[in-house]
Amino acid sequence: MNSFGRLLRVEIFGESHGRDVGVIIDGLPAGISINHNELSNFLQRRRPRLPGTTPRKEADIPDFKSGVKSNITTGAPVLITFANANVKSANYEQMKNIPRPNHADFVANSKYFGQHELKGGGHFSGRLTVGLVAAGYLAKQIIKNITIEAEVYKVGNKHNYNELLQFAIKNKDSLGAEIHCLVSNLPVGLGEPFFDSVESLLAHAMFSIPGVKAIRFGLEKSPSKSFGSEFNDKIIDAKGTTETNNSGGIVGGITNGNKLEFSIEVKPTASIGREQVSYSLKEGKEVEFSIPGRHDVCFGLRIPVIVESLTALVLADLYLLRLAQVRNMSLIKVRAAIDRLDRELVRLLKKRMDLALKTKQFKTQVEDLSREEEVENNLKSLAKEFGLDFDYLKKLYEIIINEGKKRQIQGKS
Repeated sequence: MNSFGRLLRVEIFGESHGRDVGVIIDGLPAGISINHNELSNFLQRRRPRLPGTTPRKEADIPDFKSGVKSNITTGAPVLITFANANVKSANYEQMKNIPRPNHADFVANSKYFGQHELKGGGHFSGRLTVGLVAAGYLAKQIIKNITIEAEVYKVGNKHNYNELLQFAIKNKDSLGAEIHCLVSNLPVGLGEPFFDSVESLLAHAMFSIPGVKAIRFGLEKSPSKSFGSEFNDKIIDAKGTTETNNSGGIVGGITNGNKLEFSIEVKPTASIGREQVSYSLKEGKEVEFSIPGRHDVCFGLRIPVIVESLTALVLADLYLLRLAQVRNMSLIKVRAAIDRLDRELVRLLKKRMDLALKTKQFKTQVEDLSREEEVENNLKSLAKEFGLDFDYLKKLYEIIINEGKKRQIQGKS
């Protein structure tokens, strides 16, 4: 499926060399302001700018088709498209018969019975992540107090990777990367145990980025290589602040109020210009070939903003779910208080009926008009004291008094 999320749901569409790619975002609250300069700068971070990224340049200008009026979200689903203008499809002809190693060519051909779009990687292309970045910008507006920052930590096995990157470019090869993400100012309580844990959802989201092969939560000690006495994060105050952050800010699948920290690993780009070997479906044997075209030497260099975007989408969805839970819990508490008051009201009504029955022995055949007038004056005072409508209060008391009179005649409470 090409959709993700519960209350805040995103769906991507399009193909790398099709007319458009885009995204539908459903569940965005009405009233979110869109700053197009901010959005443009955010999208710019995904575009190829650095050495080792693709020469393919697209304008990446978002075209809002629905859900926005005067740069404000309306509450309806938001549809955004991005035009594909700079395409060169001829480079993909040989891949019909020679699937690229470590690319989706072979599995897509099998899954879709040869009907898939091969050009530019089709629906499997990193091109589709442009819509996720736009959606991530909007998600960030829901959780403005939360800060999400991702950066390239390593390319290959190097922190200082420029020389290694130039070597890969020169040799028509590619490189993987490690990305670190840090989330600050998170509240306690986002996420659910088991299948909707914060780890589960973030992993689901991160693995939707083409090329992501691993994820780890916590950037300090290795969980599999530590003693519990070393790995446990000591709580040092009533807010749940911990001295260390080996769990990466998540315990039991739920945010604990500390910084959320995780890393992902991105594989080397499958499409490389140097000679390699694959199986020719046409010739029925292994053949040497090289891949022409415009491909990222290291797609990981463009991934940090995508990581931030998908993190924002996950956390915004969990925030909206938590908000609904809190409101629902508040409603439950209010209803419980009403139930307690109703019980007390019934108890007091029963007590009043018992007292009214006792007054029967003091009654005469003459109606006590002065008492009725006294009761009415008391009601007026009570209505004024508690800000209630007198006529409403009088009707309630008439029902109570008439019921009391009826029970006096019947002689029972």
